[in-house]
Amino acid sequence: MTATLPADAKAPDERLLHASPLHRLLGRPELGSVIGAVAVFLFFAVIADSFLSSLDTVLYAASTIGIMAVPVALLMIGGEFDLSAGVLVTSAALTSTMFAYEMTANVWVGVFVSLLVTLAIGFFNGFMLIRTGLPSFIITLGTYLMLWGANIGLTKRIQGTVSTNGIDDMQGFESARVLFASSVDVGSFKLRVTILWWIGLVVLATWILLRTRWGNWIFAVGGNKDAARAVGVPVHRTKIGLYLGVAVAAWISGQHLLFSFSGVVQSAEGRGLELHYIAAAVIGGCLLTGGYGSAIGAAIGALIFGMAKQGIVYAQWDSDWFWFFLGAMLLLATILNSWVRTRAEAAR
Repeated sequence: MTATLPADAKAPDERLLHASPLHRLLGRPELGSVIGAVAVFLFFAVIADSFLSSLDTVLYAASTIGIMAVPVALLMIGGEFDLSAGVLVTSAALTSTMFAYEMTANVWVGVFVSLLVTLAIGFFNGFMLIRTGLPSFIITLGTYLMLWGANIGLTKRIQGTVSTNGIDDMQGFESARVLFASSVDVGSFKLRVTILWWIGLVVLATWILLRTRWGNWIFAVGGNKDAARAVGVPVHRTKIGLYLGVAVAAWISGQHLLFSFSGVVQSAEGRGLELHYIAAAVIGGCLLTGGYGSAIGAAIGALIFGMAKQGIVYAQWDSDWFWFFLGAMLLLATILNSWVRTRAEAAR
């Protein structure tokens, strides 16, 4: 004999069901990356003598990836990619320095113009995505190729060479350098401003994902954009906003690139960095199919990058092993993240 519920009885809301701390832990996207980060840290702490005494350099290397990995992770949670992110960083730096130099303007004018140009490129990616319906892979691959060609072609046309002229003697350079490329000694630890930018972006992105309606929209459009649209989520506005977020981070990274090297930028830089950003997000728990991931996970993925990159140097290995190590970490993290997510869903 089976019991039946009264017609007016309602099933309990699963959001109100009690979940054990273990189940909640298994449901976190960044769990796999935390395990990986601990393993990488212990590995290099043992085999590389100067690793522990150079953590400031490790964090700096991680921050240069992490600034971009965080908004790229949000974009991937929203179900899209941006293959132009790496060269966009160089475009932002080139726009600042060439505008300021050619117009003999205050450096801050070039920085502001660079922000506008970078935002325009981000908007272009999002607009083309929603207007054409083409996959973001194709849209941003096209943008990547156009920016790569424009970076080199315009620099050679305007500057007469593939690198820009220095602007370190121009008005406003020092104040801009303080904001984008300065450092402060805290005892024996050199705290670089990019670490603060990185932490700030992680906090902001985490707040957006977990505490705002915009975060709900991001998860919704990444999980099922048609279903999200049916319940009133502004899909187009959300996707354009995500590409604008990537553009802002590219602008920040571009200014750091510019003001770290006396205002001189090599126009061919940035190629391949987009794979670093995507890999950091995937290692951090983001799914390639969208709808799942976290900003904290992407930050931990970037930290793994920094530890591997510097740890290989301190261990005195051939630097080419970095790519092998990176590929292995990507595969292992993806497998672990998939296993963790499967176990978490089975435990519900």
